Amino acid sequence: MSLRNQLSDLLSEILPSNPKDSIKGTELIRLLRISLDGEYSDASLRYHFSVMSCDPNSPIAKVEKGQGYYKRGAAVPALSSAKGLLAMTQGRLDDLDDSSSVDKAMLRLSKFRAIVQKYAETKSVFTFEFRESLSIEAPLGNLWKFPEMVLIDWEHGEFDEDGLALDPAHLALKQTLGLPPYHLSSIRMRVETSHDNFREDLFQTMSGSMWANEGILYLADSISDESLGDQVRALASELGIGVVSFGLSPNDLDDLPHPAQIQNAIDRETEALMGRLHVEKIAPAKRRTHCGWESLQSLRNDHLEMNQLLAWLGGSLENGKVKPFQALR
Repeated sequence: MSLRNQLSDLLSEILPSNPKDSIKGTELIRLLRISLDGEYSDASLRYHFSVMSCDPNSPIAKVEKGQGYYKRGAAVPALSSAKGLLAMTQGRLDDLDDSSSVDKAMLRLSKFRAIVQKYAETKSVFTFEFRESLSIEAPLGNLWKFPEMVLIDWEHGEFDEDGLALDPAHLALKQTLGLPPYHLSSIRMRVETSHDNFREDLFQTMSGSMWANEGILYLADSISDESLGDQVRALASELGIGVVSFGLSPNDLDDLPHPAQIQNAIDRETEALMGRLHVEKIAPAKRRTHCGWESLQSLRNDHLEMNQLLAWLGGSLENGKVKPFQALR
């Protein structure tokens, strides 16, 4: 087997996914020599690192403006078959006439999802993503039952490096008043909306939020058409649905780094990413005091991810500590 093929196999196992945990070249060479078949000089290995890190199809990527290597995220062509994005496409990708256009549209959607996660993180709000429930294999009716993401605001507690330590006094007070200890926002995400699609966007947002405290449609792009903006506000008000735009045009999304880099951005990079946003509340959401427990009960009977969400929330209450759901997987 050639050196490059060996490196492709080994690096996929050795390299960390998070750029913050990147491995410097010297240490990476030491780890590789344990499993490499053949004798290769340090210079030869470093040369391959350099060449492969410039290849979007290789497993190795170099950190920007620094030293070290990490595992590259999914290559762009693989995105068109990715699970968990059916609801975000809403069938509109059928209008695209070639795979590269599909990949570009899917990459924009994935970047926006990553931006929303980072935005929530800066607000000390936890996130839960519905993926299997909205996968290509899932029933089409799930588009009207589940959002792409849920934001969970526990409202009170203190953060440390391990998560959020809940405030026992605050939890006891809410329990006495019969109030839930957290606030659930059901989030539908679209890159942009239009005169043809905004009604479907808003009605799906409402339908997928019946069990939450509120439903909000997140748009990456702003609404520049005044007539469209007025119609969106009017219908959103009737439905009690919030609408928020992030001021990111499709071209702006194209300029952003890969979704994996957004998700793993360090503090300085996160600050730069958030600086590119122009968040505008187009319509306020009508907030319900309590979640729709009947709807929750109905969904948990048939859907694993809803059970995972509720188990995570319940376990957090029991432990008095909230860790990001991703950290528990």
